[in-house]
Amino acid sequence: MEGGGAYGAGKATGQFDYLAYIKKPQVILRAVSWLFAVIVFACIASQGYDDDTGVCLYGTGNACRFGIAIGVLAFLGLMGFLLLDALFDNISSVQQRKYVVIADMAFSGFWTFMWFVCFCYLTNRWNNTSVSKEIIKRVGRNGVQAAIAFSFFSIPTFAALTYLAVMNYRKGVTEQFASDNYDPNVMPSSQPIPSPYSAYPSTGETGDPYQQSPFGGQPGGGGGFQQGTGGGFQQGTGGGFQQGGGSGFQQPTY
Repeated sequence: MEGGGAYGAGKATGQFDYLAYIKKPQVILRAVSWLFAVIVFACIASQGYDDDTGVCLYGTGNACRFGIAIGVLAFLGLMGFLLLDALFDNISSVQQRKYVVIADMAFSGFWTFMWFVCFCYLTNRWNNTSVSKEIIKRVGRNGVQAAIAFSFFSIPTFAALTYLAVMNYRKGVTEQFASDNYDPNVMPSSQPIPSPYSAYPSTGETGDPYQQSPFGGQPGGGGGFQQGTGGGFQQGTGGGFQQGGGSGFQQPTY
């Protein structure tokens, strides 16, 4: 992913790219699943009942109501997620993106299971319907059979949506995604925090802190005055005067 990103999308740009939107795999799958959901509840609502008697062709009214409910709820949910897909790239909060992806995983995974249940339930009721053949012939069986078929087709499309949502969640957040426009508590910067205290200088930079000053002399070897064992003064080796062993003054030796 170029430039970094979070949960399958890059940084928020504030612009909507229509072509990039319709090319997204999840958008294509949602549109197909949305069409399948419309076919399911429309076929049951329009051709699942006998107009004269009001009998559900599946043999029980619960089967017709269940199929319609699953189709309508899937239709509404897919509309909502199609809208979120359009807004997802411009959501600047990483935490909000995470919630959207988690909701997508939950919805797609749950509806994969519900379409499987719907397919099995409608198939079972159709094979064991108690409605007379005359009524079925008069109303037609194409509608109820189409509802069963597209219930089955919805299973793999929702399974694919679940897979894409899981992949986006596993992508998480890349390091390049962090910037000043995002929540620093969620996306902490990888740059080290500078210390308010300066580092202690090394020995190589300032020398040995315990090294004797070059201007300090040693006792007896410099040019200062030193007292000897006597009472006189002698000039030291460095040109100073030392007190000699006697009481008189002695000529310093050079």
